[in-house]
Amino acid sequence: MIIKKNRIGRNNSIRSDKATSLRLTAQFFIITVLLFAVATVSGQQKPLRLFLIGNSFSQNASKFLPEISASGGHPLVIGRAELPGCELKKHWELVAINNSDPADPKGKPYGGKSLRELLSAGNWDVVTIQQFSLLSGDSSTYQPYAFNLYKLIRQLQPDAEIVVHQTWAYRADAKSFGKIMGERRAENQNEMWEKSRAAYHHLAKTFKLRIIPVGDAIQMVNTDSKWGFKKDTTFNYETAKFPNLPNQTHSLNIGYYYSKDKKITFDPNHANDAGCYLAGLVWYQFLFKANPKQVKFVPKTVDQKFASLLQKKAKVVKN
Repeated sequence: MIIKKNRIGRNNSIRSDKATSLRLTAQFFIITVLLFAVATVSGQQKPLRLFLIGNSFSQNASKFLPEISASGGHPLVIGRAELPGCELKKHWELVAINNSDPADPKGKPYGGKSLRELLSAGNWDVVTIQQFSLLSGDSSTYQPYAFNLYKLIRQLQPDAEIVVHQTWAYRADAKSFGKIMGERRAENQNEMWEKSRAAYHHLAKTFKLRIIPVGDAIQMVNTDSKWGFKKDTTFNYETAKFPNLPNQTHSLNIGYYYSKDKKITFDPNHANDAGCYLAGLVWYQFLFKANPKQVKFVPKTVDQKFASLLQKKAKVVKN
């Protein structure tokens, strides 16, 4: 039996990342407002108003977006309609409940608000939609729910740009991957990425929407010969004892961590701080047409050299 000591600095954010994802509840509704004075010829720069319809993956992707945007001098307002593990079908079913009976609390799961109410709160510049990661590789699960949401957004925010947030594949050592046809699951990370990418692009092409290519950026890093994550084959996962953890250098997913009761736990799906940072950089470039390589902000939990690599990957990924 070989047990490695916990690598200081490599896994110190894992538990906090997981806790953040778990705190996303049916009452989750946060408006993140980042307003600051920016000198322009005409005076104060108008903030970009961004609204997210998603789940914990959109929360991951936007975790550091306010700080990244601020560092580039771009004021930002973020509105959210996010529920844990929520698929397009569920978001639309909640709209239908609210349409049938506006007083029914079941149709107001976003902190006591309905999607219609949240979308109607002012003018939004960009509204994003995405599929639940488990179903992202199966195009049959997108419709008619994506189309219904598209029509609702167009009705309430006719001037907003609707865009697709392309989510990512699970870590290479995940026990299982996303569904690609009915109950059939992808066999590995690459197949999950390929199938979900195809489904997202099909959706975007159908409605002539642009894509925020987070999934492509994460896959680009995952498959990099030097920087891509590699499973620690010397660690004994069956007999692991607190506080020992495997080497998870360059992982973009939470991976292994210890729960409060000191039991080893595995989350290969959600992004850790490095993954959240990369996703935020991709969103930043997409939203502001700004160079992520010039971003000064780096989370304290992300190694500076790795952060530079993430900035480069975010710069070259194509929409």
